[in-house]
Amino acid sequence: MSTPTRSPQNVFLRRFTRHADGEGLKGTSTHYCAGCGHGLIQKYLAESIAELGLQDRTVMVSPVGCAVFLYYYFDTGNTQAAHGRAPAVALGHKTANPESIVVSYQGDGDLASIGLAEIIHSAQLGLPISVIFVNNAIYGMTGGQMAPTTLPGQPSTTTPDGRGAFHGEPLRVAEMMAGLDGPVYVERTALFNQKSRVRTKKAIKKALRLQADNRGFAFVEVLAECPTHLKLSAQEAEDWVRDHMVPRFPLGVLKDEDRETAFEWAPPVHDVDRTLELLGLPAEDERPPHAEFPEHLHPRDVALKLAGAGGDGAQTAAMLLTKAAIADGFDATHIPSYGPESRGGTSFADVHIARDEVLSPASPEPQVLLAFNPPSLAKFGPLVEPGGWILYDSGVVQDLPELREGVHVVPVPFGEIAKSLGRAVVKNVVALGALCEATRVLSLDSVAAAIDRSLHADCSMMELNQEALRWGAKAVREKISS
Repeated sequence: MSTPTRSPQNVFLRRFTRHADGEGLKGTSTHYCAGCGHGLIQKYLAESIAELGLQDRTVMVSPVGCAVFLYYYFDTGNTQAAHGRAPAVALGHKTANPESIVVSYQGDGDLASIGLAEIIHSAQLGLPISVIFVNNAIYGMTGGQMAPTTLPGQPSTTTPDGRGAFHGEPLRVAEMMAGLDGPVYVERTALFNQKSRVRTKKAIKKALRLQADNRGFAFVEVLAECPTHLKLSAQEAEDWVRDHMVPRFPLGVLKDEDRETAFEWAPPVHDVDRTLELLGLPAEDERPPHAEFPEHLHPRDVALKLAGAGGDGAQTAAMLLTKAAIADGFDATHIPSYGPESRGGTSFADVHIARDEVLSPASPEPQVLLAFNPPSLAKFGPLVEPGGWILYDSGVVQDLPELREGVHVVPVPFGEIAKSLGRAVVKNVVALGALCEATRVLSLDSVAAAIDRSLHADCSMMELNQEALRWGAKAVREKISS
């Protein structure tokens, strides 16, 4: 539902605080260079938002580049995105709040280079968002380097003799968008005369209206002037866009699809029993009473990190912990991070076990670290919270890094114990037994049950895994460190 139409002046903030805290003349002037196209485009964007009555629903997403300070000017919702990632952030806003009007505002150095994958996949998804793509054929903010849209022969700081054959042809992004199935509307416009400016305003307004009507993904490319890096006056820059950019990037509507139905939103469904079924766990009404939460580690949410070399089994151990925690009635997450090699590369996993709900799955400063090798202990040991726990393989780790105050350190020879049991591969299960015994984060019985459910495919290993779990716990009780 649209709000009442407002003046475009109200869509802009009354005072721009970027310069001199917004005092005096600088409080009403943007940072853009004289003759830059961004000012006009943002004027048309503000006018369109006002005329359509969308201000209270609008979220602007701007990344690195000349668009980066958009939030200083628009009195709307604003989010800053990493370089090239604005479409991904825009999708997050739209899926979290489908009634919002989300505008991804990007330049060519951003969208067509580091963000090319994001814009293509976002466009193909087809969710109703509006993308304004400002193409001035150069990296404007960062020093005038060659952009993906820089013209053949055009000089830049990285191609002082002009873009040549070795640098490839410039990308026609609007044509790429129009060739995808997802977008409903794609148009390229410009700013070099009044006719083209009127066309740009209409295109921007249409892109917003299509989103307000829930019709689909809209993409507007605007050919814009950059007098600073062209080393031209404002009028000369407009002529340059007309004479040099337009032949390479023809203006006009490239796609305008009148689909029969609006985009259909499918709200996410949280089916607890279906989730438990996928994890091989009993349904909610068949589960035993919730276990006691390990609040001695954290009152609400315990963060763990399991790290080692590829092949140490950190990921499997993390998966087992997570499944055991869910079976105990807690919310739990497991986020893996792999090295480039399947064996030998760095591998770690972040695990959270929460009393009610995990709010962030990352574990930058865990309460518990399980380290299988020296690099993992050296890298993550100093990050463990004061009073936290570190368990490490004392068979391969010789030196401890400097740790925070009160951190409990438990050395256990995971690998040596596993070898004594006949299979080195079970050292991660030995480590889990030690972890449960030392920290009491979960009971041994819970982890044992998770092993039975998750690793039952290899029947020959079932008894050995359970023995390894018990030996890990025994090593902590009897302080076996070598």
